[in-house]
Amino acid sequence: MLDIKLIRDKPELIRAGLERLFEPTDAVDEALALDERRRALLSEVEALRAERNAGSKAIGRTKDAEERAARIAEMKAVNEKIDGLEGDLNATETALNELLLRMPNMPHESVPVAQDEADNPTVKTWGEKREFDFTPKPHWELAEALGIVDFERGTKVSGSRFYILKGLGARLQRALIQWMIDLHLDEHGFSEVYPPFMVRGQALVGTGQLPKFGDNLYRDAEEDYYWIPTAEVPVTNMYADEIIDADQLPIRHVAYTPCFRREKMSAGRDVRGIKRGHQFDKVEMVIFCEPDESMNELDKLLKAAEDVSEALEIPYRRLQMVTGDLSFTAMVKYDVEMWAPGSDEYLEVSSCSNFGDFQARRANLRYRPAPDSKPDFVHTLNGSGLALPRTMIAIMENYQREDGSFAIPPVLVPYMRGIDEVTPENAL
Repeated sequence: MLDIKLIRDKPELIRAGLERLFEPTDAVDEALALDERRRALLSEVEALRAERNAGSKAIGRTKDAEERAARIAEMKAVNEKIDGLEGDLNATETALNELLLRMPNMPHESVPVAQDEADNPTVKTWGEKREFDFTPKPHWELAEALGIVDFERGTKVSGSRFYILKGLGARLQRALIQWMIDLHLDEHGFSEVYPPFMVRGQALVGTGQLPKFGDNLYRDAEEDYYWIPTAEVPVTNMYADEIIDADQLPIRHVAYTPCFRREKMSAGRDVRGIKRGHQFDKVEMVIFCEPDESMNELDKLLKAAEDVSEALEIPYRRLQMVTGDLSFTAMVKYDVEMWAPGSDEYLEVSSCSNFGDFQARRANLRYRPAPDSKPDFVHTLNGSGLALPRTMIAIMENYQREDGSFAIPPVLVPYMRGIDEVTPENAL
């Protein structure tokens, strides 16, 4: 959430930020008008409350019955006026808050200005693409022939965009989760948490999914519970409405969760295979830090995500999101994409974002810079470390053999209990 004081003091800065995002700027004028009305109403209400307090004291001192009755009548009229103005004030504050909740974060000065994802620059590449002496197959053909992914029964049980992992397919996913968490604990300084997979609506407001993106979320029909779209939501809200001591920062958490998304915005895309589903597993990294350190923490977050790709020996590239392709909440964002030769495309396996204080304002997530200082908002960051389906796709397609089997990356073999390949003979 943007600071209304910043909008009030520097409206042209916010207009310029919205223009860089290719967003309309009329929200700035709406916010200023609502803020002006809110402050005027608040001033009037406070003046009437002061009048009421003084009048109540005067009534207590008045001995004459007729004069006392007149003062009581006057105070009744003041009370009625206060009640009416408080209703207007509450409605104005609600409208202003709802408007601010729908305004995007401002882009960092380092973000290139361009219209859409076609303009995202590649800022890093790693690894050499494998040269095959046969035509590599896409993962859906490999997995189905081996029997490790059952698309038909997944659809039968749950509908389109669902599948069932079987045999070594299920074990490979479990091995990846365990290995990635261990890597982030042992090498990158994260601490593990295991959060709930359902959250209250306010948690999604805190991280920015609500109210703007409610249509893409799964919700319990009777209670205020949502299935999480990412572990970012429960982990970030662990510290909502708290004040953290500065010496606790940075806090770095890693969590495994399933994720649930309606995928309405991707209807008709990537319908084959396991690339895009309503349910998928992900290892997520979340960081809380002091404002001056957030860009340094973003570099560490990217390194942690890329270390996974490098340890798996899978070529990848890093893209920087231009302003027109930034997420609603991020002030700067990078995607890490693994190469998938059978699908002939790069697959996003991690998005690493610095949100500044945007989420912290929404979740009231603060820290105290010094023992006697006023609390300030922390900066929050998150990134996948990594998303499981696409990482599994990259493994199958990069390590495939002409006979339809594929090797297990060496780093995963201990987590596969010594199994170093998936073949028709051992797959199930």
